[in-house]
Amino acid sequence: MKNGSINIPPPAAGLATIGDAAVCPVPQSPDLSGITVVALHPQPLLADYLAALPLARAEAQARLGDCMLLSWYDRDRAFEAPQHVSECHKASALPGYVDYAALRGATLKIDIESGRFVFFHRTMD
Repeated sequence: MKNGSINIPPPAAGLATIGDAAVCPVPQSPDLSGITVVALHPQPLLADYLAALPLARAEAQARLGDCMLLSWYDRDRAFEAPQHVSECHKASALPGYVDYAALRGATLKIDIESGRFVFFHRTMD
């Protein structure tokens, strides 16, 4: 400390600064532009997740062929898979299940009943 001020070392390369202090860069959301969104509104409304899953699977296979379910969300039960992926995203604009799927190559989002059930898929290539 010199004359009542604190000596702050210069920031490491690649870090942003505010004044003389280094700050961590703000994480960016993944690019979702490569994900096709399909909205389904079945009538009558689906009973639950167990009714939504085969509908989503059939739609994904029709559009992608051999594919894999990466993540999903069930608003009725406030449940997501993989479990607990949103715990690290509490301050994020994206729920964890969306980020998880996007970062693992999702190409298809099936949104059933306006977000009641959401499924992310990718091809098996």
